[in-house]
Amino acid sequence: MQKTRLDTARIRAARQVIDPVFLDTPLYRCEALEPGLGCRVSIKLETANPVRSFKGRGTEVVASLLAENGSRDVVCASAGNLGQALAWSGRGRGLDVTVVASRFATRAKLDRIRALGARLELVDGDHEAARERAAAIARRDGIRLVEDSLDIETCEGAATIGLELADAATSFDAVLIALGGGALATGVGHVLKAMAPEVEVICVQPLGAPAMTHSWRGRRVVTTDSTNTIADGVAGRCPIPAVLDDLLLVADDAVLVQEASIIAGMRMLLDHAGLVVEPSAALGIAAILEDRDRFAGRHVATIVCGSNVDVDAYHHWVNAALTPRP
Repeated sequence: MQKTRLDTARIRAARQVIDPVFLDTPLYRCEALEPGLGCRVSIKLETANPVRSFKGRGTEVVASLLAENGSRDVVCASAGNLGQALAWSGRGRGLDVTVVASRFATRAKLDRIRALGARLELVDGDHEAARERAAAIARRDGIRLVEDSLDIETCEGAATIGLELADAATSFDAVLIALGGGALATGVGHVLKAMAPEVEVICVQPLGAPAMTHSWRGRRVVTTDSTNTIADGVAGRCPIPAVLDDLLLVADDAVLVQEASIIAGMRMLLDHAGLVVEPSAALGIAAILEDRDRFAGRHVATIVCGSNVDVDAYHHWVNAALTPRP
């Protein structure tokens, strides 16, 4: 395999600085999902931790290095999950954390960032506007800017999930990974290509936020003017070139799924796995629903990556999934 920015030895070392509360998350075959999907399905549950998403793995690595170097101030832009994770990791190490987010971000995520002790600054516009503001704060104050997916620590923290998948007693034919900024996909993909190259790495993105998928398919950065998806955790418009370079080396495919399929996936995870998940976490199930023939008879693992969801919106979505079609 050609070299990505990631290093398997560093990924293994990351496990030593990540709080064990984020490690060795449940991985199990969910037979109740299988009749409706037509394949064997295993779930990697990345929501059973204090920040209810996989992001804590990466922020633990970032915060550990900052504390080791004597740094106290750090800023990031976040749609919600990274901000919570950095606030949690920073609080435990005495860091002053500032999170910049869109004022239109999920309220439950914003409330949790505040509750974890971070300073929260809201901006008009979307996540890209938040990224610009966070960078401006870092320049003005001379503090560390954490850029999800660009900062290698965020990718290698996420990549520890790949170690756990590769070390599992059961082998998989394919792993379905939510694709946003790319930290999860490049991290897990790197490990699987290094340790289990026979496993197909498939990235999944909403049709309403397709920038990284279009970039992967075109082998060049493709930006979009806007996004239109309920999957706020993966709703980026401007892929990072270095992350795309890594993704091109580790992803076997990148697919786009419709909003109705995402909602149907959320409903299936509730009904058949007892899991309340945010839309980004249902992308893998959505991909199977839209292409059953591709996965028929195969053993597929999907990473359930987050469960920070607005309760009212969630009820609206899953109840809509029950509405009979005309």
